[in-house]
Amino acid sequence: MNDMEKGKNFIRFIVSVGICELVGVLGALYTTPNIGTWYVFLAKPALTPPAWVFGPVWTILYFLTGVALFLVWSSFAKASEGREKGNTRTAIGIFVIQLILNILWSIIFFGSQSSFPGFIAIVSLWLAVIATIMAFGKISRAAAWILVPYLFWVTFAGYLNFAIWLLNR
Repeated sequence: MNDMEKGKNFIRFIVSVGICELVGVLGALYTTPNIGTWYVFLAKPALTPPAWVFGPVWTILYFLTGVALFLVWSSFAKASEGREKGNTRTAIGIFVIQLILNILWSIIFFGSQSSFPGFIAIVSLWLAVIATIMAFGKISRAAAWILVPYLFWVTFAGYLNFAIWLLNR
């Protein structure tokens, strides 16, 4: 790989991780103001971690999703025209949808303080993460595997969201 390609890869990496971390920042705009004013007063299930855990976990997960996006985007840059580029475009499109759903969950659950609609949003996010893993797996197994911790955390967040809805109806 020549210096020009290394430079392009570095930029792809920074942009990929930056986009995903930006999603976290956008979600935090709706989440953070409601932690001490709404979320803290909700009845929560026994497995709920302390509130301070969520920020670092999400930051790591957004970094990992950025790495996965970088791997797929790099494949797109190397792909020849045709089916390979089409699969990569589709995979990135599904990835963008799951990022949008990620932000929407924060807006609905925390911003609107709506646990049941939030649960519907997180189920949609969960399905989109599975679709992303499947689409990424066609392009890069590493990218697909990197998203597995994200799927586990969204599953756990879905459990918490559902339990909060049940406990606070």
